[in-house]
Amino acid sequence: MLEQVRIVLVNTSHTGNIGSAARAMKTMGLGELWLVDPVSSPDGQAVALAAGASDILARARIVPTLAEAVADCGLVIGTSARSRTWSWPMLDAREAGIKAMAEAPRHKVALVFGRERTGLSNDELQQCHFHVAIPANPEYSSLNLAMAVQTLSYEVRMAWLAQAPVAEAEQEYPLSDDLERFYQHLQQTLLDTGFIIKPHPGQVMTKLRRLFNRARPESHELNILRGILTSVQKQIKQRESNN
Repeated sequence: MLEQVRIVLVNTSHTGNIGSAARAMKTMGLGELWLVDPVSSPDGQAVALAAGASDILARARIVPTLAEAVADCGLVIGTSARSRTWSWPMLDAREAGIKAMAEAPRHKVALVFGRERTGLSNDELQQCHFHVAIPANPEYSSLNLAMAVQTLSYEVRMAWLAQAPVAEAEQEYPLSDDLERFYQHLQQTLLDTGFIIKPHPGQVMTKLRRLFNRARPESHELNILRGILTSVQKQIKQRESNN
């Protein structure tokens, strides 16, 4: 099940941090590394700091966007501080490890880490089902990227070793790419009905994303919602043609 867990690093500035993160992953048995728009591709410094985990660097996938990195993942957990404008469902590191292992039998799981200085943007955090915060010492919360990867990788491994049965693993959840198509469908339907207008969409879609990420509809439930939206759009087109 550890093979189902993907580490995603977004816009990493220093190649040495990529190598150190690969080392942290390998010590805990994780092997799938995705790099989203890194400032530089892994180089000699990355290999040196990987210290024996260069095989993970060699297999690392480099993609331009976070959406591409998590498109086939059914659970996406992003690292975040708690002080955000839009509060998202939060986990601590231990809860994140347990949830990752609970759902790994069903689909890929992504643990997403942001930029060294600024972390993940709000738009990137909205692509995550849950946010995870490592409860570091508030008086000195200096935790570098590799340390954060090591901490969450350790919790994933501990949950794997415990093999705690969780009923949630039996549920089938839509992949991230499916959810993005649903949000696009929802936004277009709301535009068609006039509930939102293009020049001034406000925060409606952000709030709806938050709602559905919190609710985490299962695959068949998402299909029902898509069917409802399609039905609404058909009614709109029929009325327009009658007029």
